[in-house]
Amino acid sequence: MSHIAYGDVEHFRPKGGFRQHQDDALGRPGYYWLAYEWENLLFSCQLCNQRFKKNLFPLADPALRARNHKDTLGRETPLLVDPSNEDPSQSIGFRAEVAYGLDRAGRGERTLRALGLNRIELVESRRDYLKDLQAFRQIVSLAEAKPDNAPLQQAAQAAEQRLMRAVQDSAAYAGMARSMMAADGS
Repeated sequence: MSHIAYGDVEHFRPKGGFRQHQDDALGRPGYYWLAYEWENLLFSCQLCNQRFKKNLFPLADPALRARNHKDTLGRETPLLVDPSNEDPSQSIGFRAEVAYGLDRAGRGERTLRALGLNRIELVESRRDYLKDLQAFRQIVSLAEAKPDNAPLQQAAQAAEQRLMRAVQDSAAYAGMARSMMAADGS
C-alpha cells in the first residue's frame, strides 16, 4: 500500500457509529467496546477506508446487531468479508485485473463495492502489475523450452522467485496473482 498512501488502521466493526447502507444516517452506538481489540483492527488502504467504507457495516439481519459489550457478536452475519477471519478468495475472484464476487450470498460483490476495489485507478495499477507478472511467466516458459540457454535459465530463476513472492499473503495484489497463476496451471 505504500505506493498509494501510508495506509490506515481500519475498524472492521466501526467504533463510533455504523451504516447499514452508504446513504443511511449514522446509527449509534458503534462498536465502541471493540475499538482496541486486535480482532477488529485491519491494516487498510487509506482510500478504501476513508473514501469508501467509512462507517459502513451491513448485516444480513440488522435487527441482530450487537449494541453493547453485553451483546453477542456471534449472532451477527456481516455482509462484508473479514480477511482476518476468512479466506477472501472464497468470496472474491479475479478476471485478469478486475475483481468480482464469487459467493452466492453476495458478500464478495458487496465488499468490492463498499471498499471501491474496482475503482479505475486501482484496476489500472493492478493491470500494470499483472502485465509484469505475465512477462515473468513468459520468461519461465521460454526457459523451459531452452534448457541449454544459461542466461535465460538465470533470468527464469529470478522470474520464478518474483512470481513466488507475488502470491505471498503480504504481497500487493496477491489474490490477483494467485488467480493468474491458477489460470496458468502454475
